[in-house]
Amino acid sequence: MKQKILFFFIFSTFHLYCQNNYSKEFSIQTDNDLYTSITQDRYYTNGISFKYNYITKKKSSEIIKNIISFELGHHMYTPYVATVKIPEDHDRPFAAYLFGAMSYNLFYKNESILKASFQIGTIGPNALGKEIQDFVHDIYGFEKAIGWRYQIENAFALNFNFDYIKKLKFNNYIDINWVNNVKLGTVHTDISTGFYGRIGIKPLQKIINSIAFNGNLNDSKSGFQNKSEAFIYIKPMIHYIAYDATIEGSFLNNNSPITFNIEPIKFTSEIGIRFTANRFNFGYTVNYHTKKLKSIRVPKGNFYGTIQVNYQFN
Repeated sequence: MKQKILFFFIFSTFHLYCQNNYSKEFSIQTDNDLYTSITQDRYYTNGISFKYNYITKKKSSEIIKNIISFELGHHMYTPYVATVKIPEDHDRPFAAYLFGAMSYNLFYKNESILKASFQIGTIGPNALGKEIQDFVHDIYGFEKAIGWRYQIENAFALNFNFDYIKKLKFNNYIDINWVNNVKLGTVHTDISTGFYGRIGIKPLQKIINSIAFNGNLNDSKSGFQNKSEAFIYIKPMIHYIAYDATIEGSFLNNNSPITFNIEPIKFTSEIGIRFTANRFNFGYTVNYHTKKLKSIRVPKGNFYGTIQVNYQFN
């Protein structure tokens, strides 16, 4: 009898969750190369992002839902080892980027997504890369990074980002989606295109209602429910890079002591897993990218990991 009551409670809880609509979400995302290797600490060495998303009233019959996002983020870059001291040994500049962002995300009936965002902040010492890395190294007893004295200099950061995603093929357990991104601003200017493919451990949700693209927020008018999800994904992309201030220094000044020329063509790939658990959803990703700058000392490719946790509520 107790087993039947327990089964009924679990089933009822799961059923209730599946029928709930959560209209707000808070997420934390952290990037670090230590998530793929305990010995590697280089290049894009750490990133962290705090984001708040909420669904708002739709303004068109063609749009299923509008989701607005606010973000606070920090990115940190170092040479092949963070403790390199001699300027001639740097194979990329020390750099940090601190920003706030707002984005507007439109999810269309034809299963396409359009996202537009802007970031405002700073690169350079004002972004506190040295202070944050020293704090982390003190916690673990690591040697402090001396090379931050040669970092990319202070400059105002303003960037605009645009994404377009379109479903190409979909069934209950496999889909392929075309993804595109354009960045324009004082930190990054580039264009990229590629594919996002999912293999479902459970039946897949449509991309306009999936955690894959932060589309699983709903209200009474969206026509969707917050369903449970679990899938493996791969995302290969090709990029054309016109400008990267964390490597070249800002075009707003020419004071950075160490800079490099960029590699204009870059290939990236993500392989990861995403899944939901009640109000939470989780993700782990292995990220790969080819070399970003022209230096014979930089390896042809580099890896880092991403961990993401989202919590939904009303």
